[in-house]
Order: sequence, then C-alpha cells, then structure tokens
Amino acid sequence: MKFFKLIFDFYINSSIHVALSCYALVRMTQHMFHIPYENSIAYFVFFGTVVGYNFVKYDALARKQKVQMRYELKAIALLSFCCLLVVGYYFFVLELITQIIAFVFLSFTLLYTLPFFPNRRNARNWAGVKIYIVALCWVGVTLILPILNAEVTFTTDFYLKCMQRFILIFVLILIFEILDLANDDPHLQTVPQQIGVKRTKNLGLALIILFFFLEFLKSNFEKNQIIVNVILIVLVGLFLIFANEKRSKYYTSFWVESIPILWWLMVVFL
Repeated sequence: MKFFKLIFDFYINSSIHVALSCYALVRMTQHMFHIPYENSIAYFVFFGTVVGYNFVKYDALARKQKVQMRYELKAIALLSFCCLLVVGYYFFVLELITQIIAFVFLSFTLLYTLPFFPNRRNARNWAGVKIYIVALCWVGVTLILPILNAEVTFTTDFYLKCMQRFILIFVLILIFEILDLANDDPHLQTVPQQIGVKRTKNLGLALIILFFFLEFLKSNFEKNQIIVNVILIVLVGLFLIFANEKRSKYYTSFWVESIPILWWLMVVFL
C-alpha cells in the first residue's frame, strides 16, 4: 500500500496529472472546432506542461540549494529533463506562428517564476495577479495554440470559447485558493483573501452559470455538448461549494484537476 502511495504521490508531484488535464483540453479544442486529432500540438502541450509546472514548483528550491534534493525530486528533475527533450522535438514540428505564440506564453511562465525587474518579486507574488496569469496561460496553451497550428479562422465561436475556457480555469483556481487560504501570504491578495470564502463561492457559481449560457451564443451548438456542460457545471459547482481549508491536498491536486479530463472523456463517449 505504501508503494502505491509513493507512485501516486510521484504522479501528482511530478505534474503528470495536471499535464493530462492540459492534454484533455487540447483534445476538447480539436473536437469543438472539428480539427482532426493532430498529435504534435497535443504532445507538445502535455510534455511542455510537465516541464513548465515542475519549473514553477521546484525552481526556487533548486536555485537556493538549501535543502539536499530527495530521491523524489531527483526523479522529477530527470523526468522534466526528458520531457524537455521531447518538447524540443515537437516544437520544431509545429507551424511557425504556433512557435512564436508558444514563446509568448513561455515568457509568461518565466515572468511568473523569475524576478525580472529590480527590487520586484516574480509575477507569482504580485498582489491579485496570479489567478489571471495562470488562467490566461491555460487558455493560450490549450485553445489558442491548437487553433493557430490547425490554421483555423478566428470566428465569434472562437472568442466565445476563449471566454468559456478562461471562466472554467478561473473557477477551478478559486477552489485552489480557498483550500490554500490558511497558507497563502496575505500580500498575495487572492480572491478569497479580498472578498472572503462565501463571496468567492458565490462568484464562482455565478461565473460557471455564465459559462453554461455562453454555449447558446455559438453559431451551431450541439445538444450533446449542452448535456455534457450541464454535468460539468454541476460537478464544478459541487467541488466549489464543498471546498474548505480542511480538505486534503488531493481534493484539488487530483480531483479538481481531473475535471478537464472527465469533461473530455464525457465528450468522447457521448
């Protein structure tokens, strides 16, 4: 039992699970815009997410070198290096415009992690900014990059999907912020720190309802997609309602991050 827990923790801590969430959202984008399943962009996003998230989570620890790296961290570092090589391969398979925009989102990731400006913290510690940067990056990587790479024309449906994807990620991050409320630096000015947990939940519920109704503004919405979205918003709403500071770390790091995967699987099987 202990062995399986070690494997499961490594799966979570090495960002493989969150990478699967990003991968699922790329596949959702391809489905929504009737793009033939093209593996290069999906694999680029999957392996790039592993590298990016591990860089964000463990960069400070590696640079300070105050703590000797445990075996798990060494394994994560090795995994990240291997994923970086794979990302490099798939990067050169992408279209030129996709490569350029990918660099833009890479810059956001670096800005989020490294203090580029003198006497300033990195963007991760800018008051009230973190949630918007993360949501924007997720929209860019899982929606804009696949669209650009497939050379799909930007239509009204594209902008509606951008709004929906931003709202979904924003609400999921709200759940993370509620659970992290006790440990977050007060200077971060997260949404629960600014307006309280109850109002944060009400905001999240209002946004997820807006997410649902935006689907009806599409030029050609599908009945099955409406059914899937109903299940999605109920699921997200329940996770939001029952979120609190006493929940296990797996509540967000596994279950909440599984929502995009479940969303994609519902579309595949329906």
